[in-house]
Amino acid sequence: MTVSRVLIANRGEIAVRIIQACQALAIETVVAVSDADRESAPAHIAGRTVCIGPARAADSYLNVGAIIAAALGTGADAVHPGYGFLAESPRLAEACAAEGLTFIGPTPLQIRQMGNKLQARALARECGVPLLNGSEEVRTAEEAAAVADRLGFPVMLKAAAGGGGRGIKIAPDHQSIGQIFASAAAEARSAFGDDTLYLEKYIPNARHVEVQVLGDRFGNIIHLGERDCSLQRRHQKMVEEAPAPEISSALRQEIRDAAVTLGRKIGYENAGTVEFLVDQEAKSFYFLEMNTRIQVEHPVTEMITGIDLIQEQLRVARGERLRFVQSDVTFRGHAIECRINAESPEQGFRPQPGRIVTWLPPQGPNIRLDTHCYAGYTVPMFYDSLLGKLIVYGSDRAEAVERMRRALAQFVIVGIPSTLPFLQFVMSHAGFVAGNVNTRLVDQMIPQMLAQSKVREDRSNQSSDKQAVP
Repeated sequence: MTVSRVLIANRGEIAVRIIQACQALAIETVVAVSDADRESAPAHIAGRTVCIGPARAADSYLNVGAIIAAALGTGADAVHPGYGFLAESPRLAEACAAEGLTFIGPTPLQIRQMGNKLQARALARECGVPLLNGSEEVRTAEEAAAVADRLGFPVMLKAAAGGGGRGIKIAPDHQSIGQIFASAAAEARSAFGDDTLYLEKYIPNARHVEVQVLGDRFGNIIHLGERDCSLQRRHQKMVEEAPAPEISSALRQEIRDAAVTLGRKIGYENAGTVEFLVDQEAKSFYFLEMNTRIQVEHPVTEMITGIDLIQEQLRVARGERLRFVQSDVTFRGHAIECRINAESPEQGFRPQPGRIVTWLPPQGPNIRLDTHCYAGYTVPMFYDSLLGKLIVYGSDRAEAVERMRRALAQFVIVGIPSTLPFLQFVMSHAGFVAGNVNTRLVDQMIPQMLAQSKVREDRSNQSSDKQAVP
């Protein structure tokens, strides 16, 4: 397959990242932008820029027809979807195939197989990959209540068409399940156009561990280790690290093997991530889903393996065999990534678009920043609030945590609120420092951070009052 000019059907930091990988392989780039992103960093550094529609995502980044027309009109022979938007849309992959364009990702069939969570569960079951106790589709609140009574509360109601942490609701007891069923169905219908729900048993003390896999069209598939993504708010990841801390070598290998087994089952091509829930009490793990795209948190895997995942995506897409076998992949040190968003922790993490007045990122050895932001950039109100991803590497986890703590403290953003203060709190939190994390830890941290901030504010006000006394 020819991949000599790539249309990047995305925006923000991932568009910058893809441009850089293409440039390293001497591949020409065209970035598709909305009206709101005409002056964005990707628009400035790509070989060519083409506007695909108004600011509203539905009219631009989610418009399959506009993306295909942009690719054909600029002479691109491939399309990279990044993550989010249409990255896991079989419609885009199929439209590319119909027009002779290379889709930089898996096949449409593989996207469909993993995109429907009930179908993905069935495939995992066929492979012998462990599954949480759960159900097939539940059509009514009464049916959901009956299943939940059998499984035992608490349970998760999940959208079969969901992904990326969306479409999940937790029902703590029998009394709440009717209302939560209605809410989950409405959210799924709105977000995915499909209100099909199913249930899984909820594990309170769980880690979210995912495995990066890479496959080619010749049947070769390997893993590039695992990442811990347990620090989440409303099922959205905030901090990721690799390798996953505080799990046994035996369990780690089982999780990695399960991911490769599932990928091999469907003949997976390109980069993908198989996600698992680890029950810390039972020392067991369960399949959650497979994301058929590059992940936001892919840099931590790159830091500990030395493998550029975007470049490997491009190589696989143009028909090359994987350049290494499993035994060639080595892991060294520890990497941590913090997602920095234009959000105010003090206001419930409400998005805060606006103009960045000062942008002074940290610098130094083993510090990486994936971003599209700069001083003077206006963060638009139309899209995700991600400003960038700060990634650090250390010879071990303790060194990585300390390096991230210093890097966050050195990062200066003026003009808009950001999640920097909360991330600084995380890096000093005793539980996180010790590696004692689970998917509920962030919910416990938020009130602790706000209380600490209130104490500092009160002390500052008292100090100011004393100084004002003549």
